Amino acid sequence: MITAGIDIGIKTTKVVLLNDDKIIARSLVLTGWELQQAGENALTAALTDARLSRDDLARVVATGAGRQSFSLARRNVTEITAGARALAFLHPQVRTAIDVGAEEARALKCADGRVLDFAVNEKCAAGAGIFIETMARTLEVSLEEMGALSRQASGTATLNSQCTVFAESEVVSLIHAQTPKAEIVRAAHDAIAGRVASLARRVGGAPEIALVGGIAHNVGFVDSLRRELGREIIVPRDPEFIGALGAALIAGD
Repeated sequence: MITAGIDIGIKTTKVVLLNDDKIIARSLVLTGWELQQAGENALTAALTDARLSRDDLARVVATGAGRQSFSLARRNVTEITAGARALAFLHPQVRTAIDVGAEEARALKCADGRVLDFAVNEKCAAGAGIFIETMARTLEVSLEEMGALSRQASGTATLNSQCTVFAESEVVSLIHAQTPKAEIVRAAHDAIAGRVASLARRVGGAPEIALVGGIAHNVGFVDSLRRELGREIIVPRDPEFIGALGAALIAGD
């Protein structure tokens, strides 16, 4: 049976196609303003890659911020539900998951694909991926460079503001004080890691902790989160597709 999971996020839209729990295709596109169109574009790209048509699909389940906007889905589920289902499939030992999206971060306690508890950050970019993007622009550093730079730092700088706008002003002050760029980058990672780690603690973070979402590719942030929690962090393969994978698995359940 061919199923599709589609994760319509604020920044990107992801699709995973499964054939009886085996991944046969994936796709990722920028979401833009038209959520339905972004979903259709991502689905078409995945189907083309798998050499299939929409008629071959048994079920489609949507998740993400734009999940209710995708008319081709038979059902929609929250990102938390989709994440728990995907982690039960990939890493059944995981009991706590941290998911950092563009504008929101969340932590969930899960077992056997079920959500036992969850916590979501306040509507503030300081606890989400856009915070790192803002810091990268201010420092004139690419997102790809941020992780490696952070690993070169010793941790002598800190960012104390709880607001992205004020944190950006702090960064400018650090630049004027001739603080090494690597130290500022690590400070930015440490700042968001502290906020995200508090979510994990609120749900009673178990030793087996997974980090999902595109930010999981950032080794500097993973290091900061590991230091903050004092535990190893499991990063699944292709962490940005966890929501879409979970939705596709739910479609097949």
